[in-house]
Order: sequence, then structure tokens, then C-alpha cells
Amino acid sequence: MSAAQPRGRGAEAPPIDARAIVPFSFAHGCADLCQGAVPALLPSLIAHRGLDLASATALVTAATIASSIVQPLFGIWSDRLDFPLLAPLGVVIAGLGLGVVGLTHSYAALAIALAVSGLGVALFHPEAARMAGRAGRGTARGMSYFSVGGNVGFAVGPLAVLLSVGIFGLGASPVLAIPGLITGAVLLRVLRGRRAEAAVERHRPHPHAAAGGRASNAAAHAAQPEHWGPFTRLAGAAVSRTVAFFALQAFVPTYLIDQLGTSTTVAEIALTTMLAAGAVGTLVGSRCADRWGRRLILVWAMLPLTVLLALLPELGVAGCFVVLAAIGFLDDAPFATTVVIGQAYLPGRPGLASGITLGLAIGLGGLIAAGLGLVADATSVTTALLILPAFTLIAAALAWSLPHDGTEPAAVASAPLPAES
Repeated sequence: MSAAQPRGRGAEAPPIDARAIVPFSFAHGCADLCQGAVPALLPSLIAHRGLDLASATALVTAATIASSIVQPLFGIWSDRLDFPLLAPLGVVIAGLGLGVVGLTHSYAALAIALAVSGLGVALFHPEAARMAGRAGRGTARGMSYFSVGGNVGFAVGPLAVLLSVGIFGLGASPVLAIPGLITGAVLLRVLRGRRAEAAVERHRPHPHAAAGGRASNAAAHAAQPEHWGPFTRLAGAAVSRTVAFFALQAFVPTYLIDQLGTSTTVAEIALTTMLAAGAVGTLVGSRCADRWGRRLILVWAMLPLTVLLALLPELGVAGCFVVLAAIGFLDDAPFATTVVIGQAYLPGRPGLASGITLGLAIGLGGLIAAGLGLVADATSVTTALLILPAFTLIAAALAWSLPHDGTEPAAVASAPLPAES
């Protein structure tokens, strides 16, 4: 089997650099913890800062825009600077911004703190995903380890708020900064170690010395063609898939409580089941993508997902639990694969590709899902749920339109993890 055929049945995936991916996955969890914590802080902020629901929701919107919509701008910066310190700097800023939330006493200061935290999240993702892509040698499996860290962190965010602010009050919010500060120090240590290893390699007198390796790799990636048309369709598929993800997070608890008569606890367990299944789907889907084809995973995850979403409003409580687990699994199965394909379509711009597929697509999907909330208010939650299959069907169609003639190579990660600049 040729090197250009990495995705056939039984193909050997290139070895990943686990020593590099693990700390970046953990850091991804700490960065996304800051995102998951923001909604959980709202009840305390409303109770102790005199906010109404509209102003509290505006804070979430501002944090979301800061953490996702602007990511492509930081991605461009990441590609131009090749500056790995952006990753530890980003997670530290995200943690500090979140940590000072409880110490603010004006709405403006509160909004600034959350916006700064969101900007830290946005700064972290493109650079960290660029380096995770290289450490993962361009495999979806390698990117999935990085992605799952984010899934776990997002889910842990509300728990972190409960164990700090929920018990000790808003004055305990600085505790929420601790994971980001520790992780920033760990990443800095990892990058310094890589820099030392690279220095040793440069002084070894053998023909494959690393001298100029990063420059030659960068030149090689820049020389490869960019596929903006397929990348745009891929981003569109990511947006459509994300609409279903965010809409379900908003609608499922309400649907189970109001339509099926369950308790709040049961509804929360159902949502947690869906999110946990999504983390498993990210890992399994990436392995399947490396083995059988990345484009196929995008398509064949969305098609059954469309059927399950259409079936969901017709089920009872037990059936909902089973189907929600399957929905979570399928909806997140292409997540890491989407990032890797995006980096392969734009081999000279992995930071920008990551900023769009990890940030902008998710932000736009969330905004569209919020629009579906207006539909639910005007009609019913059931009506809004019945609209969701249209979005996953669009995602499947866009994924099907992607080329499958060799233009989806793992072009990004043949280079070693960059040393600290």
C-alpha cells in the first residue's frame, strides 16, 4: 500500500507523539472549562449582582463571540508568527479572566472579565490545534485526543463552579483560575523541553540533522496547494452539524420536563448521557476515519443522525435516553476529523483552518441554534426539534460534495512539534 493511501482497510496510521498531545489535551480541557463555567455562573450573578435575565444572557453571548467568532483572526496570527507560546498564554488569560468575575462589582467590569476570558480561549485554540495536528502526525486519532480534552473540560465547567462559587460564594471565583495557571506552566515546561531537544538535534553531525527542519517543513507546507472551495463546504458542514449540537443542549431538558413529564434531575442525566456519548464518539469516529476514510465518516455519521433526530420527538423517556446517547455519539464522531481535514485543505494555514473549524463554525452554529430558540418560543420545542434533521441533512450533503480523489491527505503533521520561539 502506497504512502498516498493512508485510509484504506487495514492501513497503518503513522505513530503519534503522545508526550506532546497529552499536555495539550489537558490544556484544551482547562480552556474549555472556562467556556462551560460561564452559564453555570449566571444564577449566582443574577442573585448577587442584580442582573436580569436579558443582561445575563448578553454576557454569555459576549463570551461566546470573544471565544469563537474571533478565532480565525488568532489563527492567522498563529500561522504568521509560528509562536507556540500563544497556547500557554491563551489558557492563562482564559483562567485569569474567569477568576476575577466574582471580584467585579459593575456590569461593565463583569463583561470585560468574561470577554478577556473568551479572548484567552480564542488565543489558545488555533495554536494548540496546530501543534496537536503536528504531534498527531495528521491523523484524526491524534486530533481526537486533543478534542476530547475540550469535551471533558466543557462538561467539568459547571461542576467546578458548583464546588467553588456554589459553596463559598462569588468571592471564591479566583479558584477557577487555578487550572489555567497550572496548565500554562506545564505547557511552558513542555515547550522548553522541546526547544532543548531541537537544539541537541541541530548539533548532531549526521545527514538528517534537524537544522533548518522547521523552515524546510514550513516551506513545504506553503508550497502545497490550498483547496478553499472544499474547505468552505467543510466549514458549512461543521456549522450545520453544530446547530444540532447546541440546539439539543438547549431543548432536551425542556422537552423532557414539559412534554414527557420527567424531573429536572432526569433531564440533566439525559443531557449528560448525550455529552458523554459524544466524547466516546469523537474517539471512535476518528479511528474509523483514519481506517476507512475521513470524508465517509462525515457523511455516514450525519445520515443516521438525521433519522434519529426525526425519531426523537416520537419516543418516550426510555427511548429518548437510548436515542440521545446515539445522537451524541454520531454528532461528535466527525468533530476531530473535521479539524484534520480542514488543516489538510489549507496546509500552509493550519492555525486559520483550526480557528474556523474549532471556533467560527461553532460560534455560528450556536447563534443559529439561538435563533431556533425563538422558533421554539413562538411555536413549541417539538417544532424546533423537528427542524433539526434539515441541518444534519445539509451537513451530509456538503460532506458528500467534498473531493475524495487524494485531496484530503494528512499534509499538516509530517513536521515535528515546533520548538518554543
